[in-house]
Amino acid sequence: MRDATKDTALPGAPPPFPEGGRLADNILLFARALRRAGVRVGPSRSIAALEAVAATGLRRRADVHAALAATLVSRPEDLPLFDRLFALFWRDPQFLEKMMALLLPSVKGGAGNGAPKPAERRAAEALMGAAPPPATAGEGPGEEMTFDATLTFSPTERLRHQDFEQMTAEEAREAARLVATLALPVRPIRSRRSIPASRGRTPDWRRTMQGALRRGGEIERLARRARRTRWPDLVALCDISGSMIAYARMVLHFLHACAHAEGGGWGRVHAFTFGTRLTNITRPLMQRDADAALAAIGATASDWEGGTRIGPAIARFNRDWSRRVLARGAVVLLVTDGLDRAEDESLGREMERLHLSARKLIWLNPLLRWDGFSPEARGVRAILPHVDSVRSCHNVASLAALAEALTRPEDGGEHQRLMAALDRREGTR
Repeated sequence: MRDATKDTALPGAPPPFPEGGRLADNILLFARALRRAGVRVGPSRSIAALEAVAATGLRRRADVHAALAATLVSRPEDLPLFDRLFALFWRDPQFLEKMMALLLPSVKGGAGNGAPKPAERRAAEALMGAAPPPATAGEGPGEEMTFDATLTFSPTERLRHQDFEQMTAEEAREAARLVATLALPVRPIRSRRSIPASRGRTPDWRRTMQGALRRGGEIERLARRARRTRWPDLVALCDISGSMIAYARMVLHFLHACAHAEGGGWGRVHAFTFGTRLTNITRPLMQRDADAALAAIGATASDWEGGTRIGPAIARFNRDWSRRVLARGAVVLLVTDGLDRAEDESLGREMERLHLSARKLIWLNPLLRWDGFSPEARGVRAILPHVDSVRSCHNVASLAALAEALTRPEDGGEHQRLMAALDRREGTR
């Protein structure tokens, strides 16, 4: 363990740790790392962790592990991440160097003992942000260095506007981290159900009469009700054919962030992939760790980088899943380039049915990155009349701009321009 000797006394309790070390400070740093990694750890849990570790007597490592897990982890899906953080934080004093090896394997000249497990990279990023840099013995205050940033460009800003298909593997990993931090200001919607409210507009006659019966029939005040609000559901249909593979992976990272957003956001998030067949990936998407979720999705969907049969896939969704996931008025994201290879003419009919079932249907098409894009393909012409908004999804900035279509009902993106081009094309025939 790292400097496992000191503690600060808790209020009203004797000092539980020996004096002269930094164990209590390290436990708080460990709790901070868990919080950065996405585990729900508050001040009360950190205090409980200090008390639990003190109660173990610091005799066995397994007892400390069990005490921290019992006090800092409240969800089963967070246990793998906790185990990784515990092993990395408490085993080796030189953990920062190992974290740099995990995050930047190219610096070490290879991948080491193999690719890191899904939770390791997330644990490494959390520890790099939570722990202070190690101090060298005898090191004093360093010399202040200044840099001239005139006429320089931010790498992050450049990455936000770079096409997903043109990124290197390292740039794609950094873009995935940026996508995971996107916050969409989703507006809550008013439900048909009502709840008791002191300032509600609707009288609650039942509660009013119940209160009057307890007072001998005298009505002291008029009880009221108000319509409750709830977060809307999100349903995504993502094309994973060969032409969409680079964009589909980033959209799946985006959906994972939506599904695990803290402090409000979407109600229920359902996701489906389609190439030659429709696959429900909602369950693997619910895994807390993004790398593990994407690996599980890759194992579940067997038609990656294949052909595209949009019409049959939408038809199966309408038949098997529409009533289950769209009953509460969900927002639907259709992620495809519209290049349909199906020979039937059912796409327009199925898109019309999907549009009538959705609260709002938003089409994300990476081909909109080209200024001269026009509805020439048969699939594009069949989809376009039955969507509310058309937007691109070719870079991080385009996914961040999706908030406009979600928070402004009148925002249609490129829909009006493309419909005008479609009308001109049909008129010249």
